[in-house]
Amino acid sequence: MDPNTGRVLSIVNQKLVLGSAFTPCSTFKPIVGLAALKEGIITPETEFRLGRRTQMNLTEALAHSNNPYFTRLGLMLGFPRLADYAHAFGLGEKAGDGIPGDVPGRFPSRPPKGIGVGFLASYGIEMQVTLLQMAAAVSAIANGGTLYELQYTRTPGDVTQFKPKVRRQLDDLAPFFPEVKEGLAAAVVYGTARLAYNPDEQIYGKTGTCSEDGARLGWFISYASEAQPRYVVVVLLRGGRLVYGPHAAEIAGRLYHGLRRREESASTQSSQLTSSVGSSRDR
Repeated sequence: MDPNTGRVLSIVNQKLVLGSAFTPCSTFKPIVGLAALKEGIITPETEFRLGRRTQMNLTEALAHSNNPYFTRLGLMLGFPRLADYAHAFGLGEKAGDGIPGDVPGRFPSRPPKGIGVGFLASYGIEMQVTLLQMAAAVSAIANGGTLYELQYTRTPGDVTQFKPKVRRQLDDLAPFFPEVKEGLAAAVVYGTARLAYNPDEQIYGKTGTCSEDGARLGWFISYASEAQPRYVVVVLLRGGRLVYGPHAAEIAGRLYHGLRRREESASTQSSQLTSSVGSSRDR
């Protein structure tokens, strides 16, 4: 999708995207990190001791998707505050404007019984999210704080008449986006999403791996290019034991690479055409 307008450009698997919601696994962690930064629970430099020889700050925890780190953040935030930030990003409500099959998913009304808010923060347990919701959420991070109503344009007429629709502005979170983006970039450069790495274009993303109803889920939520982000790509794989988040990241990386090659080819052809027209005029 286009993170600057809320326009959904392509859906590969209609059945997976429309009418279904899934456990977000670790893709909820960037929102948890933003909540902790905004509430003053951590700063970018805050490190937690997570073992006898392990200390991590937010960047490293996002890069390596460290569950104990985010369990601790969830406990420090508490359920009411965590729920507020989840709802601010549109979780628990439909992401689209008139998209057939768009569903609201579910954000629990109370902490998961027996395991508490820490597991909600680190594993996304008892949440149900759609790919559209995660695309809208990561778009808000990419574009600096605008949560759009997603629109799925299916015909040339829809494209011609398309106008962006803003759901809400997350301006109070904007000062904290750079710290989370640093963790999303680190995940791709050397962390769990490194299979998406492309030396020609910076990709920002978060993987997620967990099980649900006897199946494995592999997530990757992402956007590319910091200065002018043009694409958000969300990949969800559902299947057997070989399904996991890093493989979803690899698929997204190949897609970004293909998009970049196509744009470069189009730019080259346009330059050649311009040059040819200019030469004809000179003659």
